[in-house]
Amino acid sequence: MSMTLLLGATLLCGAMILALSVIGVMTTERRGVARSVAAVQALDSAPSVLKEEIERPFAERVIAPLGERLVGLGRKMVRADTARKLQYRLDIAGNPPAWDVNRILGLKVLGMALVGGLCFLYGLASPWSVMKVVVATVLSGALGYVLPNILLYNAGQKRSTLMRNALPDAMDLLTISVEAGLGFDAAVSRVAKNGTGPLQQEFSRLLQEMQLGVGRVDAMRAMADRTSLPDLKSFCSAMIQADSLGIPVARVLRIQSQEMRTKRRQRAEEKAQQVPVRIMIPLVLFILPCLFIVILGPAGIQMSQTFSKM
Repeated sequence: MSMTLLLGATLLCGAMILALSVIGVMTTERRGVARSVAAVQALDSAPSVLKEEIERPFAERVIAPLGERLVGLGRKMVRADTARKLQYRLDIAGNPPAWDVNRILGLKVLGMALVGGLCFLYGLASPWSVMKVVVATVLSGALGYVLPNILLYNAGQKRSTLMRNALPDAMDLLTISVEAGLGFDAAVSRVAKNGTGPLQQEFSRLLQEMQLGVGRVDAMRAMADRTSLPDLKSFCSAMIQADSLGIPVARVLRIQSQEMRTKRRQRAEEKAQQVPVRIMIPLVLFILPCLFIVILGPAGIQMSQTFSKM
């Protein structure tokens, strides 16, 4: 009889616990549904500005403000004339798409924090001393800070090299066009249309500025300011002087064309003379050791075998 009462009491307690659990789950689900309904109603009753802000992409809501903060921090860290120097470097590099002064400043701060932080975490994980971790973090942060400048300078150098290689041919075409009876603007248009590359882009911009009403002298000066190529600067200076002094343009272009071809031949001869010096390093480090092994290897093996038998 006692066992029956104990079993009944246990079953009754289990039933009560199960009933309370079901009631609790139902209450929790009801509360969750009520919260969801309240959130939907609050969103429906929210102002249109808040709805537009929520519907904006993640990049515009989060990344763009973060980028603006990085740009502001970067402007505080650099000198006053840094923005002007960066803009000059951008002009030399041809103003690549999606590259401007603000983005470079933000990338400088981001690179310093990212590279320095990674180096700091690596130093903590490795058995380095505290001084070594600090020095490595500072040096890596400085590298990340100047890395955008290095990339921008490299892009400008590559563009200047392409312009220098294409300049003699463009000068020949410009000279032939002017001597054939075309005006200077028409000759520039012919050079801009025939070919692709950074030099043609500069001539296209020069033509657009002259078509918009900018004087030839001012347009040539702006073209000289946008480049660091000495040959192109010399061409712009010669054209400015010819326009100021009334010298025939065809004569100036013929002289400039001959000078450009002479400089290109001299650069080719200079590079040809540098070949023996440059080939000396792989010759000494890689070719001569292989020759020594092939020539002296068998003799060395025979000598070692002979001395081992003695």
